Amino acid sequence: MSDREPPRRRVPGPARPVRPGGQRRPGPGARPARRPGAPPPGGSQALRLGSPRPRLRMVSLALTLVMIAFVVRLLQVQAVDANAYVAKAEQNRYVGRTLAATRGGITDRNGVELATSVDAYDITADPTMFTQDTTKVTDAPEQAAALLGPILGQDVDTVAKKLRTKNTRYTLLAHRQTPQVWKQIKDLRNTLAVKAETDKSTVNFLAGVVAVPASKRVYPNGDLAAGILGWVNADGKGGGGVEQKLNKELAGKDGKIRYAQSGGRQVPTAGSTETPAVAGSDVELTINRDIQWAAQNAITQQVKASRADRGYVIVQDARSGEILAMANSPGFDPNDLTQANAAALGNAALQDAYEPGSTAKVMSMAAVLEENAATPATHVVVPNRLHRGDRLFQDDIDHATWNLTLNGVLAKSSNIGTILATGQLGKTQKEANQVLYSYLRKFGIGSYTGLGFPGETKGILAPADKWSTSQQYTIPFGQGMSINAMQAASVYSTIANGGVRVEPTLVRGSKGPDGRFTPSAQPKKTRVVSEKTAKTLAQMLESVVDDEQGTGAKARIPGYRVAGKTGTANRVDPATGKYHGYTSSFAGFAPADKPRITVYCAIQNATKGSYFGGQICGPIYKQVMEFALKTLQVPPTGAGAANLPVTFTP
Repeated sequence: MSDREPPRRRVPGPARPVRPGGQRRPGPGARPARRPGAPPPGGSQALRLGSPRPRLRMVSLALTLVMIAFVVRLLQVQAVDANAYVAKAEQNRYVGRTLAATRGGITDRNGVELATSVDAYDITADPTMFTQDTTKVTDAPEQAAALLGPILGQDVDTVAKKLRTKNTRYTLLAHRQTPQVWKQIKDLRNTLAVKAETDKSTVNFLAGVVAVPASKRVYPNGDLAAGILGWVNADGKGGGGVEQKLNKELAGKDGKIRYAQSGGRQVPTAGSTETPAVAGSDVELTINRDIQWAAQNAITQQVKASRADRGYVIVQDARSGEILAMANSPGFDPNDLTQANAAALGNAALQDAYEPGSTAKVMSMAAVLEENAATPATHVVVPNRLHRGDRLFQDDIDHATWNLTLNGVLAKSSNIGTILATGQLGKTQKEANQVLYSYLRKFGIGSYTGLGFPGETKGILAPADKWSTSQQYTIPFGQGMSINAMQAASVYSTIANGGVRVEPTLVRGSKGPDGRFTPSAQPKKTRVVSEKTAKTLAQMLESVVDDEQGTGAKARIPGYRVAGKTGTANRVDPATGKYHGYTSSFAGFAPADKPRITVYCAIQNATKGSYFGGQICGPIYKQVMEFALKTLQVPPTGAGAANLPVTFTP
C-alpha cells in the first residue's frame, strides 16, 4: 500500500446565493469583492477593449456604397448607354472610306479615246499613328511631312497639319496620285520599317500612310477638242464641257466600305461591309477625231499668223446636224490646267457672242426669196451712199453706182443692196422689220442651240418693235445683233438641208456598265424656208465663191461646187464695250448642189495682215472642207455651176 492518503472527494454543497446585480455572495474562505472604482491589486488599472461591431458596420457600409456605384455604372454602360459606347468603340476600331466609281470614257464617233481613266491612288494617313504616344517623338507629323511633301508636291506645313488632325483615323493627303508616286512612298516606308527592326532608335514615320485605289482622268490627245471635252476637277467632278454637262452619267455611283483596322492596316478576320461602286457610262461624241485635228490645226496657225485674239472653226454634217469638229484657238491642255490661260478655258465657239456681219445676209436673202419680194435676177441699183434714218450707209469699199442683181448683192456683199432688198418685205419699214425678225428667230438667232452646253450664250436679238432707228437697217447685214459660232454654222446647215433646221448634236449616245449602247434622242427639226428657196440660195452662194466679182474666191476647191459667204464686221471689245477691231468670218457648205458638210470659221481682232473674212477665213474654210470631204469620202457631183448673173445692163 502506498504511504499516500487517498484523495478526498469534493461533495457539492448548497449553492451560494447571488446578490442583486449578478454578484455571488462570498462564501467561507472566498476572496473579498473589490469595491467599484477601486484600483486593482498591484496599483495599475486594466485596459478595457471597445466593441468592434461599429467599425465593422462602417466598413460594410462603405463597401456596399462602392459596390452600388460599380453596379450603377455597369448598368449604365451595358444597358442604358450601351449603344453609345458601342458606337464609340466602333468609331475607334472601324474606319470607312468611299470606293470611287470608275469614270466613263469619252470617244469620238469612231471609238477613238478622247478622255479615259487610268489607275491612281488617293494617299491617306491615320493621324493617330503620328501622335507622341504612338511614336514617342514630339514632332512625328513634321518629320513625316518632310518625307512626303516633296514626293506629293505639297507644302510640308500643309502635310504636317493634315497629319495632326484630331478625333479621326483618316485624313486625305493627296488625290489621284500616279502609281509611281505611291511606289516612292511605299519603298521609303518599307526601308524605314526594315531599319526600325534592327535599330530601335529609328522610327518609321510613314507606318500610318496608306494608299486607296482610285482613278485619274487622262486626255490622250492633249489639247485636242479640249473646249468640247472640258476637264475633271480635284474632287473628281466635271469642271467644264461634256465632262460637266454629262457628269452624272460619266461619274457613275461611288460605293462604300467599312472595316476594322489595327496599326493603319485592315484586319481581315474582323469582317467588313461593302457597297460596290457602279462604273460610269461611256459617252460617244459625234465628232471625228481627224477632222477635229485638221480644224484645230488650221485655226491655230491662222490666229498666230494674224496675231488675233482668238478664233473658232465648226464642221457640221448638214443633213443630220451632227457636229464633226468644234475647234478653238487658243486652247488648253486639260491634263495640266496649271499651265492654262484662264481666258482660254471653256468653249469660245459657244460662249462668245459677237456681231456676225455679212454672213448673216443669207438670212435676209432667205426672207426676201421666201416672201416673193424678189428673185435672184431682180435688179437692184446700189448707190455709193444710202441715207436711212439718222445714218448714212456705205459698203466696205467706195464705188460708183452698181447695177446688181439680187444675186449680185449677195455675191459682192453689198450692205446698201441688202438694206434696199429687205425694205421690200413690208409696206412699211416697221412691217419689214417684223417679217425679217420672224425669219431670224426661225433660223435660231436669239435662242440656245439645243446642245445644252455649259456657259453657252444665246446671243442678243431684240424684238422688232425694240429696234432702234439704226438697228432696223444694220440688222439686215449682220450688225446690231449678236450670235455664237454654232448658231452661225447652223444657219448654213439649214440652207444646205433643204430649208429644214436640225438642232445640232454633239453626243451620239452612251454605253452603260452592262455594255448596251443607248443612242441619243433624235434632234428637233423645223422647217424654216421652202426647199425651192434653199436651193436658190445655194446657187446664189456659189456666186460668192465662183464668180470673179465674188468675195470668196480663196475658198474655191478644185472639182467641187462650193457655196459660201464672207463676213467682216465691226467688233465690240468685250473689255471696253466699244467697237474695236473686226470679226472676220466665212461660212458655207459643199458640194453646193448636193450638200453634205458645213464649215464655219471666225477670227476675232486680227492685227496683222488682212482682216477681211474672205482673205483670212476663206483659206481656212478651203483647207478644212477639203480634208473633211476626203475623210468622209464625199465625191464631187460632176455637175456644172449655176452661174447666176451678178450684174445687169440698165
